[in-house]
Amino acid sequence: MSKLEQFEQIGSEALEDLQKVSDVESLEAFRIKYLSRKGKVVGMLSQIGKFSKEDKPKAGQIANAVKKKVTQGFDELKDKLGAAPAAGEKELVDVTVPGVGFEIGKRHVISQTIDELLEIFSRMGFDIAYGPEVEDQWHNFIALNIPPEHPARDPLDNFYVDESTLLRSQTSTIQIRVMENKKPPIRVVAPGRVYRPDTVDATHMFMFHQIEALVVDEGITMVDLKSSIGQFIHAFFGQDIKWRLRPSFFPFTEPSAEVDLLWVDKNGNESWMEVGGCGMVDPNVFDAVGIDNEKYTGWAFGFGIERLTMQKYGIKDIRLLFENDLRFLRQF
Repeated sequence: MSKLEQFEQIGSEALEDLQKVSDVESLEAFRIKYLSRKGKVVGMLSQIGKFSKEDKPKAGQIANAVKKKVTQGFDELKDKLGAAPAAGEKELVDVTVPGVGFEIGKRHVISQTIDELLEIFSRMGFDIAYGPEVEDQWHNFIALNIPPEHPARDPLDNFYVDESTLLRSQTSTIQIRVMENKKPPIRVVAPGRVYRPDTVDATHMFMFHQIEALVVDEGITMVDLKSSIGQFIHAFFGQDIKWRLRPSFFPFTEPSAEVDLLWVDKNGNESWMEVGGCGMVDPNVFDAVGIDNEKYTGWAFGFGIERLTMQKYGIKDIRLLFENDLRFLRQF
């Protein structure tokens, strides 16, 4: 009998013996005889190297086919014998053993922050608006008073899809869409993801979340802007938080300011962290969307949600919010 024929005979014998198995004890004996490390079926694989170069492929095919078929039959019989108690026995359940708990997921800390922000602005009387993440240049630049030569439109500072569309670089695009379709008075807040090819570090990412707010009505002033920002910051962080407005420039607001929060680390060291920009809506923006800038004024601000989250929970590195490390996420 050739070695190839011996392989086939081992397979036939194993399947015949498997049909004789009737209980768990005999099944274990079968496993030791054929499927253990020194068993006949597993041992076939170690003998393949002893075949001639011409017979090795055929030997490998036979050995693998036998192992697959015997293992499959063994597993099926094991499940069948283990599914029901042996004759005359009753299945025992120890009701005093603690149950196995299920891990229930929860919302990501950024999603939790967005929910809290929207709840605060809802209490302040704001409607919620959303917009597309792939935008045209009209909504992302032109209507926001950003001219073609402005560095903010540079391909190195944006993710362009083609010459006329890009991944939005700011949620101010939603403000334009709202003003195009709604007449004043307007009081709206808009959350969403934005995309900028920034160098990733402890405070910057190429994708992050913003929340924008816009108010348009008659007689709106910078005082309304400052008081609204103060009301929001104290509602979100508490009355003890320190913040400031710092003069700045944005093409779509005039005058403009940056909003900074005082960052205090565990050692008591203080530093200011920028969380967003704000200002009075530029008249050119009203002209672009067909709102009478002689009759109406308005203010707008945009905050980075990740930075608000970092400030509130003492997170020092924005990358932790995107790494999906359960040790970090379970803290929130």
